[in-house]
Amino acid sequence: MIQQFYPQTNHNYKYELNKDLHLSAAHFIPDDSAGKCKEVHGHNYHINLTIVGNELNEVGFLVDFKKLKDIVHKRYDHSLLNNFEEFNNSSYPTTEQFAKAIHERVSEYLSALSNSPVCMQVFVRETPTSYVVYRQEIGE
Repeated sequence: MIQQFYPQTNHNYKYELNKDLHLSAAHFIPDDSAGKCKEVHGHNYHINLTIVGNELNEVGFLVDFKKLKDIVHKRYDHSLLNNFEEFNNSSYPTTEQFAKAIHERVSEYLSALSNSPVCMQVFVRETPTSYVVYRQEIGE
């Protein structure tokens, strides 16, 4: 098992949960400025979700790890990201937009939980040397 360290964000919550996910997906950026990325290609993505909160649920979880995996892995693993509605309107499935889309899906799930956890950040590593961190803007 590889130990991975992620950028930290300051917060005042009692609990911080991190969930690592790995998935394979393809994408392309249909714009001439994308260079080689204009063609369909794939990545083995490494994703980390940071969830924070002050209260645990009735079982003693901040969030169930398996549910987080279901939200992200089941949707995107072995897929073509361009086929998803979140990338059809006004954004291409860049790593930045992929991180934002994951944040939105996880946040939607969390907003329905009675203990009110928050998705603090989504880390998406596209290659061994390139990654993106998405954090919701304060006040959003």
